[in-house]
Amino acid sequence: MDSARSIPTLDDVAKAAGVSTATVSRCLNTPDRVVERTRKRVMAAVEELGYTPNFGARVMAAKRTFTIGAIIPTMDNAIFARGLQAFQEELHARGYTLLVSSSAYQPKVEEEQIRALIARGADGLLLIGYDRDASVYEYLERQQVPALIAWAYSDANPRPAIGFDNRASMHALAHAVIAKGHRKIGVISGVCQGNDRATRRLEGVKDALREAGLDPDAMPIIETTYDIENGGNALEQLLALSSDLSVIMCGNDVLAVGALLRAKQLGLKVPDDLSITGFDDIELAQIVSPLLTTVHVPHRKMGRQAAIELTALVEKTSLGKSLELKSHLKIRGSLSAPKPNL
Repeated sequence: MDSARSIPTLDDVAKAAGVSTATVSRCLNTPDRVVERTRKRVMAAVEELGYTPNFGARVMAAKRTFTIGAIIPTMDNAIFARGLQAFQEELHARGYTLLVSSSAYQPKVEEEQIRALIARGADGLLLIGYDRDASVYEYLERQQVPALIAWAYSDANPRPAIGFDNRASMHALAHAVIAKGHRKIGVISGVCQGNDRATRRLEGVKDALREAGLDPDAMPIIETTYDIENGGNALEQLLALSSDLSVIMCGNDVLAVGALLRAKQLGLKVPDDLSITGFDDIELAQIVSPLLTTVHVPHRKMGRQAAIELTALVEKTSLGKSLELKSHLKIRGSLSAPKPNL
């Protein structure tokens, strides 16, 4: 390789294509504003010369890095994958690059990642849920970096969010479970501390029990991290606490699949002996047998809308607005009426 080889510039591309540097710039940044014949000539010169736009110059001109950070709680399962993919696709269409970190559901780790992403010039941040120390939000405000909440929505919280009402969504599922005749209900929940989504879903189940005249304090609950094996272990713990349970409601589909698989290993028929429900409607819910009753979350729509709103916040075309997306029930084979003796 010739170490003395010069790096092609915008001027080089303009000369090769026989156009002005302004035309080259338009072809690269707003190609729809250039006639097709000229655009093809310019892009052919870009390809032939191996020209790469100067990122630093673009940053200085726009006073932005065109980078968005997202911090998700886990990459271990598919809970966030579909929404994050749609988020990235919409960002790319708008000229932004996505940087992703995972906090492992640890608030201190998330705070470190927020600071690291801002130090690296992130124009805005996507955060999952509302629940974090007030000092974190104060830091974001001092840095003047907009943050958008996703996977959660609350009328009572003024922070901009694109998400769904976790409490209402799980309440709807619990209401359907009770309508089937279930009274002996157990719950496998995510760890509630530092996780407002898990907390709200658990509250939704308790709301439905109260409405049905049942005592939510008598309902056995196991909190555990989101893992298939943990879902199975929690099922055994619940059955040891209350052997007469007719349904297990799980905080997400990963836990529910773990519970379903363990139930089969224990010789229980789902749903004849025990009904099981999940939350999220990820692909796992549709490949297990029986198919999993769950709450469908509009992950892709949420991801797209989050990208639209967050880039609007970055570009100061929005002052920050929230949008509640609707979830809906997917009643499938893992839920049926309890046996008469239950």
